[in-house]
Amino acid sequence: MMKNIIHNNIFPLKKWRLAGQSCATVLIVLASNYYLQLCQNDFSWELATKFAISWHTEKFLLGAFVLLVFQVFLLSAAGSWLIGTIFYVVILAVLGYANYWKLFYRMEPIYPDDLKMITEFGLMKDIIGTVPFSVIICFAAASIFLFVYAVIKSLSFSKTSQVVRIISLVVSTMLLVYISDFNNEHNLLRKTYNKTAAWIPYSQKMNYYNTGFMGGFLYNLKVTPMDKPEDYTKASVNNIVSEYNKKAAAKNETVGSEQILPNIVYIMSESFSDPLRINGISVEGDPLADYRQIADSTFSGQMLSQNYGGGTANVEFEALTGFAMEVFAPQMTTPYTMLLPKIEHFPSIVSSLKEQGYKATAIHPYNTSMYKRQDVYQTLGFDKFLDESSITDAERPSLYISDEAAYNKVLEQLSDDRQPNFVHLVTMQNHLPYEGVYESLKFPVTGDENQNGLTNYAQGIYYSSRSLPTFLQGLDELDRPTLVVFWGDHLPSLYSDETKEKNSQENLHLTEYFIYGNQAEVTPAKETISPMYFYSLLSEKFNQPTTGFNELLLAVKEMLPAFESGMYYHQGEWQEELSLSKEEEALYHDYQLIQYDITAGKQYSLDTFFTSKVPK
Repeated sequence: MMKNIIHNNIFPLKKWRLAGQSCATVLIVLASNYYLQLCQNDFSWELATKFAISWHTEKFLLGAFVLLVFQVFLLSAAGSWLIGTIFYVVILAVLGYANYWKLFYRMEPIYPDDLKMITEFGLMKDIIGTVPFSVIICFAAASIFLFVYAVIKSLSFSKTSQVVRIISLVVSTMLLVYISDFNNEHNLLRKTYNKTAAWIPYSQKMNYYNTGFMGGFLYNLKVTPMDKPEDYTKASVNNIVSEYNKKAAAKNETVGSEQILPNIVYIMSESFSDPLRINGISVEGDPLADYRQIADSTFSGQMLSQNYGGGTANVEFEALTGFAMEVFAPQMTTPYTMLLPKIEHFPSIVSSLKEQGYKATAIHPYNTSMYKRQDVYQTLGFDKFLDESSITDAERPSLYISDEAAYNKVLEQLSDDRQPNFVHLVTMQNHLPYEGVYESLKFPVTGDENQNGLTNYAQGIYYSSRSLPTFLQGLDELDRPTLVVFWGDHLPSLYSDETKEKNSQENLHLTEYFIYGNQAEVTPAKETISPMYFYSLLSEKFNQPTTGFNELLLAVKEMLPAFESGMYYHQGEWQEELSLSKEEEALYHDYQLIQYDITAGKQYSLDTFFTSKVPK
């Protein structure tokens, strides 16, 4: 029977069969595009139907054309209409399902670059559940088996069939390659979309809604990190470098040559945020009591996260490099996977500290493949990367290694006192899923339909908060002074739509942070900032060696202490669109020039602007 199915190939066919299969292919493509739109619109039949046949018919048909090319490619590769169609249906079904859940958890759609995460089986199983994950894996494995079997069997086709098939495969491949260049201004498909599409670069979620899933997906294909500023030249960059290097040199003169360089610890705490700040819910007790006691005694406040419910790597990118996601092209959704692997030298806090004699260690108690961290950390200059395999016999109060165990690993790295250490920890304890994680729940949450998940989440951040004082006490036992920057990467993807409607956009993007020195006096203060300023603030608050780039960041911070796309904290107020004076625009433009220079330009500033050894 299998043999008969496989040999029911499409090269050649009787006219009636070819016509039937052609019609069926078109119907399947239209149905699959409609399905993607359903997933994009929270399975609202009304919205998906209006998009397809009333509001955006042209864009719906353009998306269907792209899917048709993709299906023809699969049919040609398989050599079997039936098997190629099955493989196509499974791929689109999984893609739409993944888009629905990403929107549900993180309020943003699937991007092309997300497909690189397809091998993260463990994380996907934890997110969607064992049963749905097992079903998907079974269907995927079966379809792949059938597809490979069909390809092997197709090698026995007649010469005439092979010629027709190869022509079809080559043409569809060339079309897909051309389509992949969608963001080229000369691309005909992009030009056709532009006739009816109003792109919304500041909101990818709305961009997908407005142009359809396929339109939004194509818009996020490969693109240059930033548009080239008209005045970008070596001279313009050198002028900026010279101005701020002079400021850095003056500050560095106040740093004693005999000063002991402190250990520096970055802690990005998974989903660490304050549920008491969220309108519409009530929490019995305070799960962050220990955290508050520390934060109230030092420099602390709220950090503006780019994403809700996810986007950890982008927050980490800003904190380590000082470069803002908002300045990039909107299609640059994940620099860790789309940008850094392509750049040989990229400045960061790591490179600046290693120049001063620091040893740099990254710790993430999960696997090394997430967001290509293994490659990214190497590009940034870390000496070693410790994953979950390096933390043996660790307590797991949730599905993941506890923060307490991760902190002990940090202390272990700091015990080597022969040179100053920079340790960057990315925790996992409070990663989703949250339902039914803890047996003992001390902080009941009410007012939201997801009360069980939120109550478990509150218990998790309580454990994270409780482990902080012990960790700081461990630092006090070390001979070398230590500076700590602690922050939460984003809110959990738990709050219902009703709860989110009771909160402003920025309130759903603000997490907690503090900057602490165990042998330094810091005047307690509260500020709202972006993570890109952490290293420059460390240098300023604790009189550490600084760089010209850090001085530029401090100047930008005075003007714009926190900003992400659609959220700009300017002069004590939040703005949806940035409005600056001429002087402020000039300063912001200087920052953009430097970011372009490093990420997409000639890197004129690489050797002179990110070093504390600036000319005096």
